[in-house]
Amino acid sequence: MSEETTPPRPSLATLLRSGATPRPAGADAMDTGNQVGAGVGVGVGVADTIPPAAAEPPAEAQDIGGDEPDARQDGDSAPLEGGIAPDFLRRPAMAPAAIRRTPRWQWLLLLALALLLAVQVVLADRATLAARAGWRPLVAGLCTVLRCTLPPWHQPTAYTMLQREVRPLPGRPGVLQVQASFRNDARWAQAWPALSLSLSDADGRVIGRRLLQPRDYLGAAHDPAQRLEPGQSAQIAFLLREPSAATVAYAFEFR
Repeated sequence: MSEETTPPRPSLATLLRSGATPRPAGADAMDTGNQVGAGVGVGVGVADTIPPAAAEPPAEAQDIGGDEPDARQDGDSAPLEGGIAPDFLRRPAMAPAAIRRTPRWQWLLLLALALLLAVQVVLADRATLAARAGWRPLVAGLCTVLRCTLPPWHQPTAYTMLQREVRPLPGRPGVLQVQASFRNDARWAQAWPALSLSLSDADGRVIGRRLLQPRDYLGAAHDPAQRLEPGQSAQIAFLLREPSAATVAYAFEFR
């Protein structure tokens, strides 16, 4: 009688690869006995077998590098037959920097227009600007080039009284003889000034005042266009009716 030998148990790696469930020891012997008993009672039995799973068709090859970006970007149209898209579907090419740069002549034209506008503003308001010491040289130089006229410089405080005298005219009671000399200390030529003469009594009260224009103390022969140049002196003399016999003081003021 031969000894029964126990078949070797499959290793764990073999079970994992085959996907079979580990079976307890002696299970093979029990299955063998069951098969023998079934064969004896029924006859020759045919063991039920599980047909192998149908092989799945191979999947299409895929790129493992991820989704391939579409060659057409937003705004691009699919090329037509022949690979050439019409002009209205093509993306406009970027112009070179030299083409996009503003031409120099346009900047020069803009500068010339700005200068012309500034000159027109100065000429239109030259009378007001010429009355300011800071603007006077600029406006005067501009008018020298463009041959325009400027009003004379007017700065009454720049006149300096050099000498003055008021006294009764001999042989003519109630008439005063006025003599004065003054100088123009301004930077520019000035027109002859208006002269304000005030007469006061012994108490300091003003008893008479008169504003004399250049034609009043220079006479009818005075030329309104005549100017007193910087540093130039002038002398005037005229007659004035005395408002009261109590006149003892007088004061001059340039206007």
